[in-house]
Amino acid sequence: MYYHPYGYGLFTGNWLLLIGVPLIIGLWAQFRVSGAFRKWGAVRATSNVTGAEAAREILQAANIRDVEVREINDYLGDHYDPTKKVLCLSSNVYNTPSVAAVGIAAHETGHAIQHAKAYAPLKWRMAIVPATQIASQMLPFVIFGGFIFRITGLITLGIYCYLVLLAFQLVTLPVEFDASRRAKIILQQMGIVQQGREVAGVNSVLNAAALTYVAAFIATLGNLLWLMSVRDRRN
Repeated sequence: MYYHPYGYGLFTGNWLLLIGVPLIIGLWAQFRVSGAFRKWGAVRATSNVTGAEAAREILQAANIRDVEVREINDYLGDHYDPTKKVLCLSSNVYNTPSVAAVGIAAHETGHAIQHAKAYAPLKWRMAIVPATQIASQMLPFVIFGGFIFRITGLITLGIYCYLVLLAFQLVTLPVEFDASRRAKIILQQMGIVQQGREVAGVNSVLNAAALTYVAAFIATLGNLLWLMSVRDRRN
């Protein structure tokens, strides 16, 4: 064990387990996503439909008329904003008729469909967003103050912040998995991707993306457990 003057045990095996392992999983998940996107982003869909066109066709088929599809300059920053009803697609997805592009576009459109159908986990995630934003903004100051000034109460407050973040990450999992499930079905039903290689490509991209949400949950859980162990050592 490495001696630390404050006795926090930052360099113990527990720290490596609770912080190092989630970090490795997170990096591995990001590597999987980037690799899958590069591979299938270079494979043109037989339908020759771009991500933007796929999104608009799916929205029309779902009879959703009030969602805007917008291009953004943010690599892999694709998302659906339920507060503004805007589906934001990165340039590589918006303009490209690739297997990866239509897969990602369909996934984000899946969130718009969830919103239109009042999908319960999405409603829960939207409800917890304000608390999550507050916790995220407070956390750096709380942790910094707790460690620098050795105020146990701030460490406890940091634990509550992580509990809020963990709840958000937990409810995010069914939202993301369901959006991918919808995307895989819709793309085949509408003939935007073909059976065989193209379906396998969509599955590869969306399954890799799902790992990032699992990794985020594990990382948040690891940070929470580590902070709890720090507080226990202080008491």
